Amino acid sequence: MSGSGGNPGGRGSGQGNSGQGRGKGGPRDNSRRNAQGRERNRGPQRSFTDSAPSQRTRRADPARLVAFEVLRAVAAEDAYANLVLPARIRHHGLDKRDAGFATELTYGALRGQGTYDAILARCVDRPLDQLDPAILDALRIGAHQLLAMRVPAHAALDQTVGLARAVIGAGPSALINAVLRKVAAHTLEEWLDELVAGETDATKIAALRYAHPEWIVRAMRQSLVAHGRSADEINNLLEADNAAPVVNLVALPGLGNLDEALEHGATPGGLVEGSALSSGGDLGRFSSVREGTTRVQDVGSQLVARAMAAVDLGGPEGGTGAGHAEAWLDLCAGPGGKAALLGALAKQQGATLLANEPAPHRAKLVSQALSAVPAETWHVRTGDGRDLGSEKPGSFDRVLVDVPCSGLGALRRRPESRWRRSPKDLADLGPLQRELLASALAAVRPGGVVAYVTCSPHPAETTAVVADALRKRDDLELLDAGAALDAVSLPGKLDAGHESTAQLWPHIHGTDAMFLALIHKKS
Repeated sequence: MSGSGGNPGGRGSGQGNSGQGRGKGGPRDNSRRNAQGRERNRGPQRSFTDSAPSQRTRRADPARLVAFEVLRAVAAEDAYANLVLPARIRHHGLDKRDAGFATELTYGALRGQGTYDAILARCVDRPLDQLDPAILDALRIGAHQLLAMRVPAHAALDQTVGLARAVIGAGPSALINAVLRKVAAHTLEEWLDELVAGETDATKIAALRYAHPEWIVRAMRQSLVAHGRSADEINNLLEADNAAPVVNLVALPGLGNLDEALEHGATPGGLVEGSALSSGGDLGRFSSVREGTTRVQDVGSQLVARAMAAVDLGGPEGGTGAGHAEAWLDLCAGPGGKAALLGALAKQQGATLLANEPAPHRAKLVSQALSAVPAETWHVRTGDGRDLGSEKPGSFDRVLVDVPCSGLGALRRRPESRWRRSPKDLADLGPLQRELLASALAAVRPGGVVAYVTCSPHPAETTAVVADALRKRDDLELLDAGAALDAVSLPGKLDAGHESTAQLWPHIHGTDAMFLALIHKKS
């Protein structure tokens, strides 16, 4: 669960650091980290100022203030950090280094919330749920700096207390000072050892060490086994969930290119053509991003969209006939990332795309995402996708149904999600997923293909849903999804295998945990 970050401008410390996180390609202090990448210690001196809170800074450092405001929005307004954070960074005018610090502090505090709360509970003289929520968020921010970032202890303490004085009040700042001094008395490894001392339940130990709810640890272990992997990979998977993800870019085929991004430090993607990896920053400075011809999209999402578009529908059962212009459907298109890529691919192949989204505000986002694609190629429908199968039976050659799911495959990108979700979500989403897949199968023509996609590896959302659909009809068959993914990736790079369904993994492929099943409707 650990991360690393700089102290922006060395505020409160008299020194500065890089501000880089532990994402791929970021600097790593190997001498201070164990085999799991956690910081063993921060050197022989863990001193911090002995000044009373009243003698410390009374202003809120802008980078830390951004992190605090995002945590407050997540807790109080059920907001999504990835949507709130960029707006707060712009509002406070942070430069690139401070923005990087605020990002690592925000996401790190959110990812590590469960473990930090367990540590804080040892340092507070009352149950945490009796603390004012704003105080608890400030404590989480302080704990992440002290235990998992390359911030000097005195600076983390001084600046967090200053933040509290500025935005919460002088009284709470004294409590925060006292609690964080206790937190700072031990390294993260020492705290973890204390928390798991005497514990024999491997699930509880992993939940504390890797900052995941216990039910998600169990679900991920089950998912690994269900998809043919070893349960022994669980710690690697949980660790990958905690690594700061690299920003993935895609140039819309035939419409955009990555030249501008590459000129500004992005590197070519290693898994799929037309992709790049960026260290982040304000991507809106790129004209290609503003125009929509270059987009932010996880490479796993790129791969499943490309795989559906590339399936060979030729042959005696799948042939479309000379001069046939294919019709494609994105059944659950919001907010539009896959739809934009499919629209560009459809344009190249002479096809048309119908993008469906039930929520009007998300349908607007889909239209915006598709705006870079020539308008004659696509149309956006606002309506319930479960109705399309009966309204337009057998009308589409290719259908993508990227169903609403638990999002367990994207925990590294949505740090607050792990603490919001519950096993009940799996049960609640199951009927909707099955109904949407049934609609997609009704909407596809004989000889066509449906791509069933989730950003979750859980078998309740993946293989079980597909198996139920296949049991109900005798005109369906699974295509080799692993081979389809390998066919659209760079040669020898993905190795998704040859399986009837395919599951990508962050600790294996460096992607979100995307699931793909390609279902062919026989003629």
